[in-house]
Order: sequence, then structure tokens, then C-alpha cells
Amino acid sequence: MNPALAIALAISLPLLGALGIGLTGRWPNLRESVTVGTSCIVFAVVLTLVPGVMSGERPGLEILEVIPGLALAFEVEPLGMLYALVASGLWIPTALYSIGYCRGHGEENQTRFFACFALAIFAALGIAFARNLFTLFLFYEILTLSTYPLVTHYGNDEARRAGRTYLGILISTSILFLLLAIVWTWQLTGTLEFSPGGILAGRVDGPLVAVLLGLYAFGAGKAALMPFHRWLPAAMVAPTPVSALLHAVAIVKAGVFTVLKVIVYVFGIDFLSQTGASIWLMYAASFTLLTASVIALTKDNLKARLAYSTISQLAYIILGGALATATGVFGSGMHIAMHAMGKITLFFCAGAIFVASHKKNVSELDGLGRSMPFTMAAFFLGSMSIIGLPPTGGAWSKWFLALGAVEGHHAIFVAVLMLSSLLSIAYLMPVVGRAFFFAPRDDGEPRKAGFWSNLKEAPLLCVAPLCATAIGCVVLFFYAPEVLELLEGMNLER
Repeated sequence: MNPALAIALAISLPLLGALGIGLTGRWPNLRESVTVGTSCIVFAVVLTLVPGVMSGERPGLEILEVIPGLALAFEVEPLGMLYALVASGLWIPTALYSIGYCRGHGEENQTRFFACFALAIFAALGIAFARNLFTLFLFYEILTLSTYPLVTHYGNDEARRAGRTYLGILISTSILFLLLAIVWTWQLTGTLEFSPGGILAGRVDGPLVAVLLGLYAFGAGKAALMPFHRWLPAAMVAPTPVSALLHAVAIVKAGVFTVLKVIVYVFGIDFLSQTGASIWLMYAASFTLLTASVIALTKDNLKARLAYSTISQLAYIILGGALATATGVFGSGMHIAMHAMGKITLFFCAGAIFVASHKKNVSELDGLGRSMPFTMAAFFLGSMSIIGLPPTGGAWSKWFLALGAVEGHHAIFVAVLMLSSLLSIAYLMPVVGRAFFFAPRDDGEPRKAGFWSNLKEAPLLCVAPLCATAIGCVVLFFYAPEVLELLEGMNLER
């Protein structure tokens, strides 16, 4: 397939899928077939771009020139390729899971739900393939607006409050900080194009470099750096498939992807290393990383605990980029994929637990592994990846992040990474321990003899995707060299 056509199809098909979902809303089976079919086709199209990008090609597509030197345009480079694979690939299990969850939980407004989900993927792929900051900003805002109806899905007072927090923080940070940073970059350089090695060297110096970096880091509010993180736990009022979208498939990954891409292609790691302008960001990310982990320990609600875990794990990616070393950037890029697979598994499990047992709190999960062994085994594998233990993919991304800190002569951040992994054990392993090693709570039902007789798993369309993503955590451990090979094509030096 022609690469330009593949880019056009990858971006436009989710938009057409959203239209198809809306037109087939009266017929649930057909609507869901459109959802799953579109997700599979989009992923297949995205896959066709991988060989060329890995061989050094940079396929592109220009839609229109808005003003001289500023175009709505797309170009596929390694980091964007990885994010596109994550967003389009995880759309498939999320679509299947959403069908099982929505049917099992009797959700209303399912047509709007699936249509907005497709729009979010459309926006995510636009961000992934953006050739310049203008295109990225446009799709970044589309992503915020298209996911607002998902956050407020239930339409009650709690959902509306969460929606105001979600929209308020994300819109205000992007307009006040991110847009200002983009305009400032245009004024300094006369271009918004992403370029290997960056575009700012020799155009700005002194403390202004750190100020501009701060505008980008906090302007990408979806990265959830403290203190602009409250939208993420607030959004947990949404259905669990939305939480999976927020935490793994598109939303938060758009934030950290934006920060990492700006570090690599706008500032350039050599420029940041020479100026030391990113040192403050290392400490800001470390503060977020550790603080969110400690807060996660205090949360009994499972989704809230996972939400603060996400805030912590996103900070890993920001820290890796701020280290301004090649190995740190590779670790950050790998962590986008590794965290996505692990965290989507955990949220799938949280939703399956709620559908099957109506339990939301960690303290209620005693003995649940006996009635939901597949779900809790998947939770264990997802937890191992988030913690960074082999044989799961998270072990490799955290290894490269630690190597990046060593390469940059920042021993303190190696200690931060290790401490955070210990905290991850402290807030995730009690869930597994309660499920498998605590006696079940007396629910008034007699225990039956035999393994299969006591199973009370969620519907198959919930359990199958979470098992698949749990296996994916292990598969990524063995395919980490391929992920690294892709990222090594970023041309980090000018």
C-alpha cells in the first residue's frame, strides 16, 4: 500500500467508523460489528507503515498549507509509529471488552459511547503522525473534546463535576501554556516542524530555555504532572472501558508522547544536556512519581488506586525524557508501550470484578481469586509489568530508564526509580494477595466442590480481552529488542 494512502486511511477510518456507528445505532449487533471491524482494519493499515519506518523511511502526507510555512501535515517517525501501534492495537481488545462490559452492566447511550471512542482514536492517530506542532495541537484539542462525553457518560452530578474538572484543566493548560509555547517557538525559529536534533539550539538561551520547557511540560496537561493531575482521578467516575482509554490507549499517552516528542524534536537532547534546562523537570517528575505512588497506597477504591498509579507511571516517561540521554529517551518510549499493556490489563480486571461481583474496593476482594481466577491471574501479570519484573515488558523499559539515569550521571534518579518500584509492589500486590490468599468473605452461598463449579467470572467478552492483554505483557518482554530497534531510528543527534 502506498504510504501516503496508508496515513490517510489510518487517520480517516476511525472518523468514518464513528459515522458508521452512529448510523447503525438502532441495531446493536451491527453497530458493534462496525466498531470491531474498524478497529481491526485500522490496526492492519498502521502495521503496513512499520517496515518502511524501521528501514529509515519517513512517509508523509500534506493536507493543506494554512499560511506560508505552516501546514496541516503528517509524517511517520519511530516514536509516532510506536504510539500509533499502541493506540490502534489496543483499540481492538478495548472494543471487544467494551461490548462485554456495556452489555453485562446494562449501560445506556452505547451508540454515543462507541462513536466517541472512535473519534478519540482518530485524534490519537492524528497526534501520533503529526509533522509539526500545529497539527499536533489541533488533534490534541480534538482528543480532549471527543472524550468529554465519555467522562460524563452517566450524566449524574458526580459525572458532571468530573467533566468540568476534566475539561477545565485540560483546556486551560493547553491554551495558557501549550499554545503559548507553540507561538513562542514560532516567533523564535520561524517554523513549527519537528526536526531530528531539535530546532531551538542557537535561538534561545539562559533561563528562557527552562521556562519554555516548562510551558510545554505543563501545557501537555494529559501528562498529569502535579499539580495539573486532578482531572485523571476525577475522570474515574466514567465506565471502566473509558478508564482503559484514558490510562492506556490514547489520552494520557497523548500527553507524555507530546512532551517526549517536543524534547526530542523541538529542543533536542544535546541542547537540553548542554544547557541543563531540564534538570528541574527531572525533580518535578520525581516528585510526581513518588507522591502519586504514596497516595495510591491510601486508596481503597481499586480504580482510584490505579488512577494514582498511572500518574506515577507517566512521570517515569517524563523523567526519562528530561534526563536528556539517548538511553533515557529509549526507556521512555518503551514505557509508553509497556505501561499501556500493563495498565489496560489492570483496568480491564477492575471492570470485570465490578461486573461479576459489584465490588469496587480492595478491602472487599478477599478470596476473589477462587471465583475469578482468570481475572486475578491477569491482574497479577499486569501488576508485574507495572512494577517492572520479568518476564513482563515493564522490566525492560524500567531497565533502560535506570541506565539513562546512570548515563546522565544522576544516581539520585536511579534511587527514585527503585523506590517507586517498591511502592508499586506495596499498592498492587495486596490486591493479588487478598484475592488468592485470604479466605473468601461469607456471601451466604455454599461452596461447591470442583474448580469450575465456583467460577463467577465476568462475561467472556470481558475476560478474553484481559487475558489477551495480560499475555501481551509477557510477549512484550520477548519483543523488547524490536521495540528498541524501532526507537533507535529517531536520529537523536543533529
